[in-house]
Amino acid sequence: MASMFRSEEMCLTQLFLQVEAAYCCVAELGELGLVQFRDLNVNVNSFQRKFVNEVRRCESLERILRFLENEMENEIVIFKPEKYPETPLPREMIDLETVLEKLEGELQEANQNQQTLKQNFLELTELKHLLKKTQDFFETETNLPDDFFNEDTSGLLELRSTPATVAAKLGFTAGVIKRERMVPFERLLWRACRGNIYLRYTEMDTALEDPITKEQMKKNVFIIFYQGEQLSQKIKKICDGFRATVYACPESAAERREMADGVNARIEDLNAVITQTESHRQRLLREAAANMWTWGIKVKKIKAIYHILNCCNIDVTQQCIIAEIWFPVADSSRIKRALQQGMERSGSTISPILTAVQSKMAPPTFNRTNKFTAGFQNIVDAYGVGSYREMNPAPYTIITFPFLFAVMFGDCGHGAIMLAFALWMVTNEKTLLVQKSNNEIWNTFFGGRYLILLMGIFSIYTGFIYNDCFSKSFNIFGSSWHTRPMFRNNTWNLHVLEENQVLQLDPAVPGVYSGNPYPFGIDPIWNIASNKLTFLNSYKMKMSVIMGITQMVFGVILSLFNHIYFKKTINIVLQFIPEMIFILCLFGYLVFMVIFKWCRFDVHVSQKAPSILIHFINMFMFNYNDPTNDPLYLHQEEVQSFLIIFALIAVPWMLLFKPFILRANHRKARRMVRSQACGCILKLRFCPSQRSGLHYKLISFNFGDTFVHQTIHTIEYCLGCISNTASYLRLWALSLAHAELSEVLWTMVMNIGLKNSGWGGLIGVFIIFAIFAVLTVAILLVMEGLSAFLHALRLHWVEFQNKFYVGTGYKFSPFCFKSIIDGTAEG
Repeated sequence: MASMFRSEEMCLTQLFLQVEAAYCCVAELGELGLVQFRDLNVNVNSFQRKFVNEVRRCESLERILRFLENEMENEIVIFKPEKYPETPLPREMIDLETVLEKLEGELQEANQNQQTLKQNFLELTELKHLLKKTQDFFETETNLPDDFFNEDTSGLLELRSTPATVAAKLGFTAGVIKRERMVPFERLLWRACRGNIYLRYTEMDTALEDPITKEQMKKNVFIIFYQGEQLSQKIKKICDGFRATVYACPESAAERREMADGVNARIEDLNAVITQTESHRQRLLREAAANMWTWGIKVKKIKAIYHILNCCNIDVTQQCIIAEIWFPVADSSRIKRALQQGMERSGSTISPILTAVQSKMAPPTFNRTNKFTAGFQNIVDAYGVGSYREMNPAPYTIITFPFLFAVMFGDCGHGAIMLAFALWMVTNEKTLLVQKSNNEIWNTFFGGRYLILLMGIFSIYTGFIYNDCFSKSFNIFGSSWHTRPMFRNNTWNLHVLEENQVLQLDPAVPGVYSGNPYPFGIDPIWNIASNKLTFLNSYKMKMSVIMGITQMVFGVILSLFNHIYFKKTINIVLQFIPEMIFILCLFGYLVFMVIFKWCRFDVHVSQKAPSILIHFINMFMFNYNDPTNDPLYLHQEEVQSFLIIFALIAVPWMLLFKPFILRANHRKARRMVRSQACGCILKLRFCPSQRSGLHYKLISFNFGDTFVHQTIHTIEYCLGCISNTASYLRLWALSLAHAELSEVLWTMVMNIGLKNSGWGGLIGVFIIFAIFAVLTVAILLVMEGLSAFLHALRLHWVEFQNKFYVGTGYKFSPFCFKSIIDGTAEG
């Protein structure tokens, strides 16, 4: 139970491991996840450490696994077993390297072959289309009408004849180019050749796949007629510049048909080879997918172990590895058992040695959590990790946080929706955990599912207290307001309610109020009263003050447990006691006056009840002769004077005594050190290190700094009691804001749909309800819920925790395989 309310007791131990057993022992500690290793080689470069080569080999394996994973992307599903594989032994790393490197080589060879085959297939497909389009072009040219040859083309072709005759007089170049490059390609050809060419092109019917990028490409087939070798060279250079593929095209139709037949046959053979290559590649990937996840876990474990071994020292004899570890004292037996298992697994005969180390370093803070308490502990740690062994606010936050949230969010309907959402996440948590979403907002909601569950439960409870459900009230026990004109035979007189625009509930009117309070929560009649807001303002404001002061006093009491545990008697006498006197004499008395007034003045004498606010102001001014405000009780003047004087005495008690007593204790200790030094002056002369330590003891106390620090603490505490009390009024403000928003949403949206009648109203109510539901979730649940959450967070961080929680520690980060694999490891 002590570890629940206070961080775990930690131990710093030196661990001696035989070199042969070190790997297996660290692996067992990683499975256990309860040991934090200190880096003993901080000043050593990462590339100069002992096991840097092993780490590099692991990184090479990770590169291969990433390559395999990229190849499987969107094609093959990786099989994931339910349990993590065991940590492999060092010799298994060689076998793993052999398997992965062989698989990588085979897959790269298959990819290269497939790429080459696809490139050949692309070229043959382009040639097939080119031959077809070229044949179509020549046939079209043969059948052209006489008026086609104008003076621009006649100079190039000279006469209209068969294609073979034209080819004898003219040269031509045929090829394929990307469609988007066709226009600038044509323009440059025309300008460079000065119009002495004849260009024809047409679009290919089907898109082609790039063998490297695997993107779809649209291409055009072109044919260029020219005359002379000079134009031929110029055209070839332009084609190379535009990355156009030029193919050798026969001049005669018979040769083109023969080539086309050969190309078609080669394409069919190539298709069969590509299919077989792809089948081989898929078989390799499927074999890899069966073990891919297991290989990845093994490589991560091996790499993590060697990273830890790089943080250790190696004895000069090279036979022993020395590590320093932090671990919880309560888990000592489990850690020794894990080390023994590691020794046995490695086949070593020398047991690991654990030696406690005395150190002035602050131990890490470790608060043991489970899936329920983890969310609340994260809320506390977000403010600051607790100092070692100080009181942990998380157990109290489990109750106070959702309750203060619910005070601001009190509505049965909204709380029920929140509860249903939380129950869905809790009941399906195993399925949702497996999915591992990367959405940060969803992960935040899911991580706090138990917090949301409690917030929903408490919101339903406070909703019943406020008698509020979607701005409507419950009438379970009837009403305590029953005047004859308004209430007859346990039913309301509708005639009176409809005619009275202003219905104000005044308990002072005889016969209106029965005098018996509503059994649970607020009477439902207040929902239609015109003075509803005035009544709820008073109720919620006083309730907020009482809750706030109670929580602050509880925080001061928790500081007493810290002082007792750390044996700081001076803090108990000179800090805790005056703090309690100050807050109880002033604000504790305010709570007393509120409760006393509730008990002393009932509805029949409520008109004569004095104002607590005026009494509280007069208390500070020592003004007890106010004729407009009668005293609450007898001898009130004497009691309040005593309390205010006692509270004023507590201020110098906190401010002055502690610094002077600390200085006196320091001087006393200094005299004792000097008396001891007189007996060993010769020793100090020859021991400079001891002399410097003694000098530190003599000058380590600074009275000025101590006095300033105590002054700041006193001012902060005294002013904080006032400002923090006022800060708790946000409970009142946000509760009223939430209720008013809910009422406005009902009146402005849902009420419109319910007023309509007939078939149109029946259809309209579904539309109106959909709008009402969306606005309720978006505004009242999400926005208002987030607002109430942030305000509850502030009340715990600032108003509650600053009374006892320092939060200047650092988190315990154990070496744990599970955290490393899940990606939640820190540091």
